[in-house]
Amino acid sequence: MDSAIVRRHDSLGVHSLDRFVFTVPDVGEAQRFYDAFGLRTVRDGDRLDLYAHGSAHCWGTIVGNGQPKKLAYVSFAAYDDDFDRLASRFRERGSVEPHPLSDGRGAWTRDADGTPVQLVAGPKVSPASAAAAAAAQPPLSGKGAAPSRSGAPAVRPRYLSHVLLFSRDVPAQIDFHTHTLGLRLSDRSGDVIAFLHAPHASEHHVLAFAKSGNRGLHHSSWVVDSVDDIGLGAERMRGAGYAKGWGLGRHVLGSNYFHYVQDPWGSFAEYSFGIDFVPADVEWIAGDHAPEDSFYVWGPPVPDDFVVNHETATKM
Repeated sequence: MDSAIVRRHDSLGVHSLDRFVFTVPDVGEAQRFYDAFGLRTVRDGDRLDLYAHGSAHCWGTIVGNGQPKKLAYVSFAAYDDDFDRLASRFRERGSVEPHPLSDGRGAWTRDADGTPVQLVAGPKVSPASAAAAAAAQPPLSGKGAAPSRSGAPAVRPRYLSHVLLFSRDVPAQIDFHTHTLGLRLSDRSGDVIAFLHAPHASEHHVLAFAKSGNRGLHHSSWVVDSVDDIGLGAERMRGAGYAKGWGLGRHVLGSNYFHYVQDPWGSFAEYSFGIDFVPADVEWIAGDHAPEDSFYVWGPPVPDDFVVNHETATKM
């Protein structure tokens, strides 16, 4: 795709969510969960890196430290020629030392909740265009279109779509991420939840925030090829012992179909398909939506603990 289409030259901002990092009590349990989820995992001692199949980019890192689960830091990437100007914003905000679990690169500051944020220069890894459904193979003449249950293919997420973080102050997080990183508000519901996209061709949100008593990781979202893959992934996870979650459903804000699988620490990994996309030459009109119009169009009842921040056991 022509870079003129995927880059908004009148806006300074990051182009990609580069990585999210958190710690857990047992990295072996993390590997079992994400292997079952369909990601490619690479383990080195107590460190586990998360990859989508067919991609060399590391989307997430999990470190086992014997302590309760905790969000460590979030990393964003910018174009090389935007890095210095964005790094100056980090310095204005207040530079901090690189997180000890990081590679030490780039510029560092803290967001409105005190979470370390890394800025690196590099190629765009978040998608440059809307994800298309995978072409379905036509059934053989005289045969049904559905695979057998035993012969159904494995679900392989394509890439990390976004992360949703708990926040003590959602408006303050909107202010920080729009002014410091150049993200743009897509939609919100008062001070309860907000969704932000990147200016240089972006899905409806690369980052979202939900109100809580403290910071924390609520979920990571991974794009798959179809609604059928969402259902198949959910079924595979149930078979692997990870039955608790929420879905199948469809969100209002972002429009994507979803199924969330609860991990061993109370947060979630989401299978997602069909999320809205904001091209670089489109001005998305952000809305402030009533709570009943900001969550989901249809789906099963929301689990009682879906909005519980298990890093602090505080409800939204």
